[in-house]
Amino acid sequence: MQVFKFGGASVKNAEGVKNLASVLKQVGYNNTLVVVSAMGKTTNSLELVIKNYFDDKAKLANSILEVKAFHESILIDLFEHIHHPIFKTITTIFGDLDSFLRRNKSPDYNFVYDQVIGFGELISTKIISAYLDQIGLKNDWLDVREFIKTDNYYRRANVDWEQTQHQIKANFDTKILNITQGFLGSDANNFTTTLGREGSDYTAAIFGYCLNAESVTIWKDVPGVLNADPRYFENAQLLNRISYTEAIELAFYGASVIHPKTLQPLQQKEIPLFVKSFLNPTNLGTRVGKGFGIEPNIPCYIVKKNQVLVSLSSLDFSYILEENISEIFKLLHLYKMKVDVIQNSAISFSVCFENTYGNLERLLQHLKAKFKVTVYEDVSLYTVRHYNDQAIASVEKGKKLLLKQLTQETIQIVTT
Repeated sequence: MQVFKFGGASVKNAEGVKNLASVLKQVGYNNTLVVVSAMGKTTNSLELVIKNYFDDKAKLANSILEVKAFHESILIDLFEHIHHPIFKTITTIFGDLDSFLRRNKSPDYNFVYDQVIGFGELISTKIISAYLDQIGLKNDWLDVREFIKTDNYYRRANVDWEQTQHQIKANFDTKILNITQGFLGSDANNFTTTLGREGSDYTAAIFGYCLNAESVTIWKDVPGVLNADPRYFENAQLLNRISYTEAIELAFYGASVIHPKTLQPLQQKEIPLFVKSFLNPTNLGTRVGKGFGIEPNIPCYIVKKNQVLVSLSSLDFSYILEENISEIFKLLHLYKMKVDVIQNSAISFSVCFENTYGNLERLLQHLKAKFKVTVYEDVSLYTVRHYNDQAIASVEKGKKLLLKQLTQETIQIVTT
């Protein structure tokens, strides 16, 4: 069994869907599960739908129409006749979206987010499955929510591994080509949950683990795992091979090519992960596995934008002790802040995090009751693995440094 994952960039238009089919024909699709994300920027578009649902009802209908129009243009390009059943299928799915938005009574943003955002994956996989059938690549469309079971921590759900393994082993036919959605699961009440942004990689790893897959391949618009994001760094180089440990480190620090949770289940069963280009599918790409470090051994650069740096000091110049740090982390957990860097001295404590859930002001109100608080919003966090002097200088050049922290293998720098 092999598991393939195709992201939104690979199916952003009709040509992308055709290219996905071409990739399958070139590399083989027997005993294969294909995990697919929402098409193009659909997730962003649905986030606007959710925002309008809560904040600007007058714009809600138009924001939904834009999502419909985007997919209708792809349908028209892919299918020979507008009477193809897929047109009715997609209309029905959008009808389900409209129905949810009309009937929902929950004021919980995170719950509504998960119920709405998953329509992107449902639509994309329905379209791709129908297109593959049309060109002779017979397949089964699967609703991933029937297989991956989670708790109800909406927007960052935790997998119930025992139940998920049971569902996959009992209901999955490994002998055929299967198409399913990334990013999604369902809770005990069968409400949709999501695994976190970019969670489709994790979906592929979950299936790979439960199916004892031969390999998992993530198809990207880059040649493989690069030592830097080419959007922010010049002369990015391909890493031919990296170990599970190194890949987990890179993912933890925010390397966008691999989801942070993806490597853990694969490592447990030593299932190799390949990251390849859907533009050049026969190229080797990057292999992630056991028994080697990083090849070539060069600095790896990661940048995370739109971070928040909070620096705390005691109001009476007393020490920041264990009980203070414990209280700070309880608050960070309470307000769902994902911590990326911490640094402390005798009378100060600094933490850099993502304000994913928009709870920053509530957190600061709590902190200001006991600490002197300095806040820097919209900062950038740079991480360099296997750094050298030249790498540090290139990151620091022309920037104002707010925090700098070095370990033996890693340097982290927060800048404005």
